[in-house]
Amino acid sequence: MKPRLYFDTSVFGGIYDEEFEEITSALFEKVKLGQIICVYSDLSTAELQNAPDNVKQHFESLPKEHVEFVEVTEEAFNLAEQYLAENVVGKTSADDCRHIATATIYKVDYLVSWNFKHIVNVFRIKGYNAVNTKNGYIQLDIRSPKEIVNYED
Repeated sequence: MKPRLYFDTSVFGGIYDEEFEEITSALFEKVKLGQIICVYSDLSTAELQNAPDNVKQHFESLPKEHVEFVEVTEEAFNLAEQYLAENVVGKTSADDCRHIATATIYKVDYLVSWNFKHIVNVFRIKGYNAVNTKNGYIQLDIRSPKEIVNYED
C-alpha cells in the first residue's frame, strides 16, 4: 500500500519558495509518479484560496488518482481544541491544530509541513502526541518534506 501523507498548506506554497523549492518539487514528483498519496483537507483548499495563482495551478494539476481529499470533521475540531487547551501551541495556531487533528483522525502515515515553529518541532510533536494518546488516538509522525524525499545516487 502506498504511504498516505497529509500535506499542510505550507507544502503547497513551498513549490515556489526559493528556500524550499527543490525539496518540495522532489516531493511532488513522488506524488506524480504515484509513489505516495497526497492527502489534503478542506482546510487546505480554503487556505489556498489566498495563495498566488501559480501555487493554486500547481495544486490543481496534481494527478487526481494520487491525491485524497478529507474533511475537517467535528471530531477533528474537538481534538484540535484539546491541543489548544493543553497549551501545545497558542490560540493563534488553531488552524495548525486542525491540520494535525485531521491527519491524526484519518490515520495518515505522515503529516508533512514546512512550519517549523508550530508543527515540525520536537517539543510541539511531543505535545500533540501526548494529547493524542490521552484521547485514544494514534501517535502522528510529523516530518518536513526534506525528511521524506530520498536522496539516491
